[in-house]
Amino acid sequence: MTSAPANLLAVRNLLLTHLNVDKDTVRSQDLEPAEVGIVGDPNHKGGYHCGSDRVVPNDYSVVESTRDSTGLTLHASALDVGMFSVSSGGGTHNLRTFSTWCVSQCAVGAADAQDIREIIYSPDGTTVRRWDRLGKRTSGDSSHLFHTHFSFFRDATKAGRDQTPLFRRYLTAIGLIAPPKPETDMEQTDKLIKDTGYENRTVGDVLADLENLRNWLISPVNTAGLVTPPQANSPLQQMLAMARAWPALVAQVTALSSRDFTDEQQIVTGVLAGLPPETIAAAIPSQIARDVADELSRRLTA
Repeated sequence: MTSAPANLLAVRNLLLTHLNVDKDTVRSQDLEPAEVGIVGDPNHKGGYHCGSDRVVPNDYSVVESTRDSTGLTLHASALDVGMFSVSSGGGTHNLRTFSTWCVSQCAVGAADAQDIREIIYSPDGTTVRRWDRLGKRTSGDSSHLFHTHFSFFRDATKAGRDQTPLFRRYLTAIGLIAPPKPETDMEQTDKLIKDTGYENRTVGDVLADLENLRNWLISPVNTAGLVTPPQANSPLQQMLAMARAWPALVAQVTALSSRDFTDEQQIVTGVLAGLPPETIAAAIPSQIARDVADELSRRLTA
């Protein structure tokens, strides 16, 4: 016989958890368990509140979409939500605003609303409207002035796909559920994603190294300035080693820059050694040549 699937029971429990609480709260009207239904009463013949044992010939909840005809089981595939009113997040929220919000999400193609076939609701308590993903119908009977009907494609019910995200998002939007923690938040114990040469390096290590670097930069000359030793082979340790060696390196470069590395005598000797005598003689002026010859003669006879 027709039964309530687990995924729609989860939606029911979620709504009742946050919209049905003690009367001493800010709520002026709670959502009661009897107002949130999945399986149709015995008077229901056909439609999404019925499973395969209670559908009728040419049942619109079966024949208008292959998502329904291939997903037909003994499970009902609908949810009714009754009247409620709650003050939260600086505003008042009720069945009317809840219904129009859900319709707006379906209309814009929200990812977590893709399994909803239709919503029959009243935006003002006077007019009944129907949002139909297949565009077949635009209204419904007057009972929907007091409750909102959600139909889910039967293949979603058969597959057991989670239907709570849309409704959880609504409860978060009106302030009844705290928003999820941003995924970008990191703990100090988290390891870094990129390799820094130390595979176990954590966010805490980075913060400690930054503090150590700050302390080192503002510490007096000739003091280490470290509150804790850096990790072995860490980028900070390498940076500090280079920083400590820098003054000596600067002194060496300065000393070298003031030296004259030119040896003129060695250059002249090298050039002369590579020339033949006649070339050297031709290059010497006459007077200098006579002086050189006299000097050589004196040295030879001495």
